[in-house]
Amino acid sequence: MNRIAHIRTRLAAIAAALLITTGAAGSAAALGDRAPGTAKGQREAAALTGTAKLYRPAGDDITFTFDAHLAAKDNMHPDRAYGTFRFRHVFPNGTSGWAEGSVDCLVTGGKVAVVTGVITATDIGIKGKRVGMSVHDLGNHDRLGYSWLNQEAEDHLPPCMSSAPFEKVQAGTGDFTVLPWHPEYEQKG
Repeated sequence: MNRIAHIRTRLAAIAAALLITTGAAGSAAALGDRAPGTAKGQREAAALTGTAKLYRPAGDDITFTFDAHLAAKDNMHPDRAYGTFRFRHVFPNGTSGWAEGSVDCLVTGGKVAVVTGVITATDIGIKGKRVGMSVHDLGNHDRLGYSWLNQEAEDHLPPCMSSAPFEKVQAGTGDFTVLPWHPEYEQKG
């Protein structure tokens, strides 16, 4: 396996195994619909929270965790989103890789979210790279996608871009929650 293929494999594994402790999900749940920059009684503009493992019958343990938010005051500026994401991939032979990052964009529509961010810590040599992930919140059957399927696209990924949520989440391993975004468009009269 060449180095790029190995790194991509490790990334996929890391992304899926990105175990964030219940602390991130718990802190989001404690805020309810409010987040910093959101007035009391006003819900935040958008959010993606939760942790889940990807479905892998071969035995890989791939976990993703999100704690991404867009404050109500930034409703029309998804590039002002904040928060963290983590992913970890543990292979059946015990080798692993992980990464965590800082959210730089969040867009949601209905029960689908796209989040991007820059890797701030990792053991796989991608620190400083922007990655994108997508989630479809289907209750107990959530789906997830990620941007690192194509090396060229990964090298030039703009904010708020990712692939479709093509991966299945393993039943009973967690749950993602998407808070739908409601942009306010000015009507011309």
